[in-house]
Amino acid sequence: MEIDLTLLHSGTIEQINITNLYTIPKEYFSTNQVLEINNIKVEGKIYQAASDDDEEKFQDYIQYKIKGDIILEDSISLEPVNYPISIEYDDILEENYKKNENTLDIFQFLWENILLEVPLQFTKVKDLSKFHGDGWKLISEDEQKTSNNPFSDLLNNDKEE
Repeated sequence: MEIDLTLLHSGTIEQINITNLYTIPKEYFSTNQVLEINNIKVEGKIYQAASDDDEEKFQDYIQYKIKGDIILEDSISLEPVNYPISIEYDDILEENYKKNENTLDIFQFLWENILLEVPLQFTKVKDLSKFHGDGWKLISEDEQKTSNNPFSDLLNNDKEE
């Protein structure tokens, strides 16, 4: 979504309000565990304020909140899992918009901040006993610490040296 900043820069308006729903196209997240990103609600504003360095110089600022749900692939069960996100963003728009055209592509801000919220691994599985096979089973970290490890003697010898 391209936002025209001309009215803000000319002083005609004090701020530009941003309120929109977005759906992120699948080609953006096809290389990771994200299955869907739909109905991302964005509310915020773009405004001008005096620069911290020079009181007579004005800078553009963007401030918004992103709320929505990301459908992820569960790291253990591989089933779709709902992962809610809530992001607050507040920054200066120095090099983030096309100055010659006085436009801002808000989608790039959204995508970068949503991508930062996607966890590397996420699971809602509580009962690991369902995940087993011929000669193997999935165990929790607590079970790993308390179980009989055939290599524990070797590990203890390493620690002593």
